[in-house]
Amino acid sequence: MSRPITVGVDGSEGSVAALDWAADEAALSGNGLRLVYATLWGQHQLQAVKVSHEDRAGDAEGVLAATEQRVRGRRPDLAMTADEVEDAPTNVLLAAASEAELLVVGSHGLGSVRGFIVGSVGQEVVAEATRPVVLVRPGYGEDESGARDRKVVLGLDVSEVKSELLEFAFGFAGRHGAPLRIVNTWHHPFHHKVATDADMASALSSAVRPFRDKYPAVEVSEVSAPGRAAEHLVEAGSEASLVVVGRRRAAKGSHIGSVTHAVIHHASCPVAVVPHT
Repeated sequence: MSRPITVGVDGSEGSVAALDWAADEAALSGNGLRLVYATLWGQHQLQAVKVSHEDRAGDAEGVLAATEQRVRGRRPDLAMTADEVEDAPTNVLLAAASEAELLVVGSHGLGSVRGFIVGSVGQEVVAEATRPVVLVRPGYGEDESGARDRKVVLGLDVSEVKSELLEFAFGFAGRHGAPLRIVNTWHHPFHHKVATDADMASALSSAVRPFRDKYPAVEVSEVSAPGRAAEHLVEAGSEASLVVVGRRRAAKGSHIGSVTHAVIHHASCPVAVVPHT
């Protein structure tokens, strides 16, 4: 039995965009769709503002009913389940992610530094999830003209090639019939250039070749260039349907690398964060 594509919903603009993206991907991939609504019963709220169990349950029921209706209007034949879980959002989403093909969550709009706001829950989930997490911006699907022609962008470090990232990016591009651009960058210290541009391009081609063979229908371009990875990926994301970046699984604690952190906050398209060993 295939894993579902799971999306966290709460009625916000970001979660509605995430819902639409997740429904589209579930329909294309053949996976079912699971909606999860997290409810934390406040134990330390002031009595004057405490919300009753019944009111919270009513809110959850209303949000889930509205999201189910939206999915039915968009993808009427899609298999779907919906669950309200009484726990903190981070706990609910991490548990749901462990049982999912991928987890989809929404992010907020532009912040004061011209980037996107990924709240504490989103960052904790990205940092700790054992499955890929996709962050979707508000407004997804509003302008779908030429959407199928928009490329998928993968950030790849040829000094530490991870097959999980290549597999995810090639698989996604193949399903969507989209071209795939693979970007490798490097930043040489002054006067200590240890490899030529040709060396880096050759290393990238060698890393990608097995996946070109596995996915012959995917149109692939390779970019090997000096500079900072985050800047290249954010710029490429302005014309992409998805940017794919990695995050190392840690034995203890959680950590989002500087490149992934920058991309999830500044890329204008959806971003997939793929955990790897």
